[in-house]
Amino acid sequence: MRRSSASIVANPILVGAVTALVVVVAVFLAYNANKGLPFVPSQTLKFRVSNGANLLEGNEVREGGGPRIGIVDKMRPVRFPDGTVGAEATVKIDAEAGDIPVDSKLNLRPRSVLGLKFVELTRGQSKKTFSDGATMPQDNVTYPVELDDFHRIFNRPTREAVQTNLEGFGNTFANRGFSLNETIAGLPRLLTHLEPVARTLADDDTNIRRFFGELGDAARIVSPVADRYAHSFEAGADTFEAWSRYPDRLRKTIRDNAPTMEVGIRSFRVQRPFLRDTAAFSRSLRRATEVMPSALPQISGALRTGIPVLRKQPAYNEDLGRTLTALEELMRDDNTIYALRSVTRLVDIVHPLIRFVGPYVTVCNYFNYSFSNVGEHLTEPDPTGGSQRTLLNQASRTRDPRAPSLGTIGARQPSNGEETTSGTPMNLHSNVYSAAIDNEGNADCESGQRGYPRKATHYNDDQKLEIATDPRYPGNSGPTFTGRPRLPEGQTGTRLPESGPRFPKELDK
Repeated sequence: MRRSSASIVANPILVGAVTALVVVVAVFLAYNANKGLPFVPSQTLKFRVSNGANLLEGNEVREGGGPRIGIVDKMRPVRFPDGTVGAEATVKIDAEAGDIPVDSKLNLRPRSVLGLKFVELTRGQSKKTFSDGATMPQDNVTYPVELDDFHRIFNRPTREAVQTNLEGFGNTFANRGFSLNETIAGLPRLLTHLEPVARTLADDDTNIRRFFGELGDAARIVSPVADRYAHSFEAGADTFEAWSRYPDRLRKTIRDNAPTMEVGIRSFRVQRPFLRDTAAFSRSLRRATEVMPSALPQISGALRTGIPVLRKQPAYNEDLGRTLTALEELMRDDNTIYALRSVTRLVDIVHPLIRFVGPYVTVCNYFNYSFSNVGEHLTEPDPTGGSQRTLLNQASRTRDPRAPSLGTIGARQPSNGEETTSGTPMNLHSNVYSAAIDNEGNADCESGQRGYPRKATHYNDDQKLEIATDPRYPGNSGPTFTGRPRLPEGQTGTRLPESGPRFPKELDK
């Protein structure tokens, strides 16, 4: 029995199904061709531009305008950090194209006059590359000006303005060929001198921008008084016409202006600090005027008080005038200068004394101490009236009439505690010129501060003598009970006299 064998093509249903499947797959691949073929490895790169330049999804990405290496996958609007709105594009680049260096450039170029675009990739030289999904910096992307954008600027108002300009330029240059030739001939010289002028004007120190701003402010301020300015120009024209009648004098004036300007320049250098201070004073005065309304009541009260005073001012001025006249006559007298010189000499003589004596008064207060006891100094009654209380109280009588004491005359040796029949034995205490301050101005009031010292004799080492003759005691005695710890602020003094015999250094340690 013969076995039958059936072919696939013999079944029309199967052939139709296979054909339909192939057509569907072909249509699917054709539809997705603009978004990349499936199963083809690729990498994603994003970039942002301020203008999408009519770039669409599915536009090609070409390297250097040559072979296609990818497509534009997505386009979406984004907001930049400065608040403006731009576009972010996502492109898929075939893996075969390799990694993209980070210094690569993208240019959105037209592919046809109908508006079709493509992305041109120009590779950089950096060894560092973009990772998959990275975003290219905005500075690396450029887009050209479209032809329709260029033509769009020539709208109806622009075209009418161009026509008006052409008509005006035509009328301007008509029959002025000779003048134009002279202008063109002089332009090289003008531009030669114009270059340094333009460089100076462009310098930041020139502040030309502020100049135009201030010029606008000046025009705004002058605008309300424009009629007065117009009148000033008319008056200026009359003045210039009068000048033109005397050209020789005008030339002489112009010739003399140069030295005058030089003197003015030197004067302005001196005036600049004054002007700077005046500006600062004006700024301060501006702040003062802000508080003036609240201060006006007090100022009004001060004026009401001052008006009667000012009415009495003439009589005061007359007295002052007579006083100044008498003073002028005094200064014209020849004897006045001799008197002033004598006063100067007196001050020179007295000043060292005051510096030495002053601390006894201002620091130790000895002046007040002395006058406080004057009332008790002569209160001891005697047959003739009164005696010195201190002298009578201290005048002891020695057992030997020849012995030195306060009540005897002609002593050959100091009183040294000789025996007495009445009173207390006496020892010589003659420490005059005691100190009031030390060399730094601190209080060293020695008089009356140490009680009754037993022995202070620098030049005599006789152990039998118990006397005190040294004017200085070791160490600082400090202030008196009502004194000061040091010289008052602003005063000067000296520990040693500045005139007369020198004080021995060994007594002032």
